[in-house]
Amino acid sequence: MTILVTGGAGFIGSAVIRQLIRAGETVVNLDKLTYAATPEALEEAADSPAYRFVHGDICDGPLVARLLEEYRPDAVMHLAAESHVDRSIDGPAAFLETNITGTFTLLEAVRRAGGIRFHHISTDEVFGSLGPSDAAFSETTPYAPNSPYSASKAASDHLVRAWGETYGLEVVTSNCSNNYGPWQLEVTTSSP
Repeated sequence: MTILVTGGAGFIGSAVIRQLIRAGETVVNLDKLTYAATPEALEEAADSPAYRFVHGDICDGPLVARLLEEYRPDAVMHLAAESHVDRSIDGPAAFLETNITGTFTLLEAVRRAGGIRFHHISTDEVFGSLGPSDAAFSETTPYAPNSPYSASKAASDHLVRAWGETYGLEVVTSNCSNNYGPWQLEVTTSSP
């Protein structure tokens, strides 16, 4: 199986790629190499003949279309995103561009290519905050984003669902929570 992973030089993306390579899959990693990228986390994968790295932006429609044509992936695992709530408060525009427009660009390219499963990796932040009596979020928890970051991820979740319903794309969304481990980025910003 060939999988196009977006944001594969990030904390979660690099862990996914290492696991996919160990499992014998072929991986194409599309990453812009922004502040959150840790190329060192991919040294293990980089030695594999089943791994390809492409430096690029998910908002670049022609590039995404070319990669789908060239590599013919069975699936796209979409992890590329601007992240971290504090950063979104200080500069929301980048979050709207990458998280919403980038997701739209990928969905359109997948729709045109046809036959590709789209796995969108999102966040529990789209559900807002747990109250004192709440044990956990579930698939039926209403969306209640509280920051530009979570609003941009909620919008991208809705785009993925809409493209699945409207155009028949095979889509799945994962809302991850409390990820931690090796290669995790520590972000410090000023709060308003």
